[in-house]
Amino acid sequence: MLRSRGTLVLALVLAASLASPAQAKPTIEEVRAQVIMLQEDAAEAAEGAQAAKVQLANLKKQLSSVQAEEADQKASLERLRQSLGAIANSQYMSGGLSDSLELLFSQDPTLYLSAAGSLEAVTRRKSAQLRKYAVAKQRLEATSITVEQKVRIVAATEARYRKQAALAQSKLKEAQALLNKLRKEDRARLAALNKKEQDEAQRRSLAAARGLNSVSGRAGIALRYAMNQIGDNYVFGAAGPTRWDCSGLTMRAFQSAGVSLPHSSRAQFNRGKSVARSALKPGDLIFFGRPISHVGIYLGGNKMVHAPRPGARVQVATFGAWFGRKPYVGARRL
Repeated sequence: MLRSRGTLVLALVLAASLASPAQAKPTIEEVRAQVIMLQEDAAEAAEGAQAAKVQLANLKKQLSSVQAEEADQKASLERLRQSLGAIANSQYMSGGLSDSLELLFSQDPTLYLSAAGSLEAVTRRKSAQLRKYAVAKQRLEATSITVEQKVRIVAATEARYRKQAALAQSKLKEAQALLNKLRKEDRARLAALNKKEQDEAQRRSLAAARGLNSVSGRAGIALRYAMNQIGDNYVFGAAGPTRWDCSGLTMRAFQSAGVSLPHSSRAQFNRGKSVARSALKPGDLIFFGRPISHVGIYLGGNKMVHAPRPGARVQVATFGAWFGRKPYVGARRL
């Protein structure tokens, strides 16, 4: 009886193992697809970091300006305070402080203004000095509040920048961890496959560069600059001369044409004028992602030159309503 039961259990275990076989290891092609997806995620996070970095730089300029204004107002208030001290001293020497002047030097000098009409010993000029003091104090208080607010915003933006930069790095580490799980020979095969694909993309891209001399103006200058970088590697945060991220490439391309752009696809979307997709011309900037996380320069024929992602080179690519997993969101003409 026990033997028959053991046989039955063994049969059930074998049946279960046959019904639920061990999950097969992913193929090289599947690993490659996962790695590319993680690299694209890293590029998207890096563009988020660039957007925060540009915003942070602007905020720090604003903070510096308002802090300088605060310092000037403090100095002006101190000069007024000293002037009022001289007035009080003069009044004391000529007969002592009146109740109104004692009120002036209380914790709330503005209370003095409500009793300004009762001053007997202070001249009209002195009254004007007092009013200036009260107004200057109010302005300083308002400016100090503004400084505190901007300090908090700067700190939050710095935190967002660090978070996005860390996310970009973590995605690359995750991709590398997938590659490390492969056997050495499989990693070599995958590297050869990537190189072959990038070499073919480079040949197609160089062929697409022919005939662009007919594009005139700033758009033509920027477009030819970008096309001259075909074959350069993508590195996020890079803006040349031989390594680029997407917004770094477009920034330098238009800089060569005398147009200043921030190093952020999201910030670049706010420059120039909006262009309908049906009206696109070579040299227009085209944007992808919600929120915006990629930018390229339009060539014509639904093609763009761009810096794609880590592990890829500057190249010409075709786009439609979507580019990979990113939707097309608009274009700008500079």
